Amino acid sequence: MDPSTPVAPLDTRRAGVLLHVTSLPGASGPGDLGEAAYRFVDFLADAGCTVWQVLPLVPTHEEDGSPYNARSAMAGNPDLISRERQAADGLGDLRALDEEQRAAYETWCAERRDWLEPYVEYIALGELVGGTPWPTWEPGVRDRRPDRVAETLAPVAERVEQLRFDQWVFALQWNALHAYAASKGVLLFGDLPIFVSLDSADVWASRALFQLDESGRPTTVTGCPPDYFAADGQRWNNPHYDWDAMATDGFAWWRRRIARQRELFDLVRIDHFRGFEAAWHVPVEAPTARDGAWVRGPGDAVLSALVETAGPGTLVAEDLGQITPEVDQLRLRFGLPGMKILQFAFDGSPDNPYLPAHHGQQSVVYTGTHDNDTTVGWWSELDEGTRGLVRSYLLDPDEPMPWALIRLALASTARLAVVPAQDLLGLGSDCRMNTPGTDEGNWTWRADPGSFDAELAGRLRGLVEAAGRLG
Repeated sequence: MDPSTPVAPLDTRRAGVLLHVTSLPGASGPGDLGEAAYRFVDFLADAGCTVWQVLPLVPTHEEDGSPYNARSAMAGNPDLISRERQAADGLGDLRALDEEQRAAYETWCAERRDWLEPYVEYIALGELVGGTPWPTWEPGVRDRRPDRVAETLAPVAERVEQLRFDQWVFALQWNALHAYAASKGVLLFGDLPIFVSLDSADVWASRALFQLDESGRPTTVTGCPPDYFAADGQRWNNPHYDWDAMATDGFAWWRRRIARQRELFDLVRIDHFRGFEAAWHVPVEAPTARDGAWVRGPGDAVLSALVETAGPGTLVAEDLGQITPEVDQLRLRFGLPGMKILQFAFDGSPDNPYLPAHHGQQSVVYTGTHDNDTTVGWWSELDEGTRGLVRSYLLDPDEPMPWALIRLALASTARLAVVPAQDLLGLGSDCRMNTPGTDEGNWTWRADPGSFDAELAGRLRGLVEAAGRLG
């Protein structure tokens, strides 16, 4: 299977595992694109799972490490590069390249210049001023005047070139892993946050596409209303898009962005899909997101551009939260599967859309997501009445958690069932990936060495095969 060949991942029943690259087991530090990534692909293949879902692969800000608050929506995270593999491949630096490698590098950079140059400029400029956000930079570089940017970066030209080189090395390593996964029958499933960080190369280089004032500060910011996760809603503080400006060239920025995701992945989840129909606008001066309001988005116009560019059958809509009939209709018009979360299913209402009876083939079912507690942690917090309700839906009411919920997910009519790695490993709340509305302790969980062993693969494969999900 060639990663560049168009596929329709959800034409058949599949099973997958959600595990971010940084959570891969290893000797020390966060996971990367080295040996552990290849061994995890082997584990998936042995377990009968044909999908590996990851979080965004983008460069993060040091203060929070969130892949949903990226320094670039297009670039790869250089922290994911396996420096050991890089050295073994003889790619220590530009001087080590032979003529053929140098030509390949220069071609790659030229073909991705539209996002690569803003990224390397933004990162290098930020380093020169101690990492302060770009709206605080002196006006010449803040406004990206070519003469002033070139003058400022001239003394650090070597650093700028190193930033380009790291992006190429990341691409080589990801492409190699993608090809290996394809050879094992494993598809790679990525994640695209609908909004981008204010302090990012994307906003700095394309200010006219966002709702900003003359100094580059947002006039309204993103968030969501009060919900299950936060009583005051969540204030995400991303700038909102100027959809009218984006429409003038047929949403070219979005076309480039989704094309980049399809370069990396076989299947892409659009996080906060409902923002295309309407987004929660929070006044900049408001103390919480509770004071926001829904503002209509471009809907069909932008989805037409995305689906046409990505190809049919390659996008999934994250349709969680306050979903209206208009959002459902938008998703269905374009044939995008939605998400079904079993941890949300048991509120006692027979109409709960997350109950197995309401899944349907055109959906992706999860025990929980990276924003949820682990299933063990979730179960430990349930009262006995709710536990009894959950047991009434289980295939084996006496089977302990988390495997009882995993079995229920795999039995779903949804074409794809995805299980977070923490659930496969039976881990508790201290191992959850993210707690929405909090700024500390997130995105750091990592599996222990030896976690994904043959015994676990065999147990999972038995359930996958029984559910008809060998792909």
